[in-house]
Amino acid sequence: MIVAFSVTPLGVGEEVGEYVADAVRVVRESGLPNRTDAMFTTVEGEWDQVMDVVRRAVAVVEERAPRVSFILKADIRPGVSDGLTSKVETVERHLAGG
Repeated sequence: MIVAFSVTPLGVGEEVGEYVADAVRVVRESGLPNRTDAMFTTVEGEWDQVMDVVRRAVAVVEERAPRVSFILKADIRPGVSDGLTSKVETVERHLAGG
């Protein structure tokens, strides 16, 4: 499965980068394929692995923020691996006219 999620601390002021970095650190240290962009962190793996990483990423923000907002989108497609890369490659191939 591929999960894109965003966790935002509330009640800590406008600068939230250090809190988000704590969550991203949890994802990167998991060893699962992942990438982070300006809006979401995406992680790929088996259901239990991915949900555990997401839970821990949210928890690390909860430790320092009085309130947390959390968004999650999942693509559950059994039998597919490396979807994090292959889905983007498919779109790029179409953009290139192939």
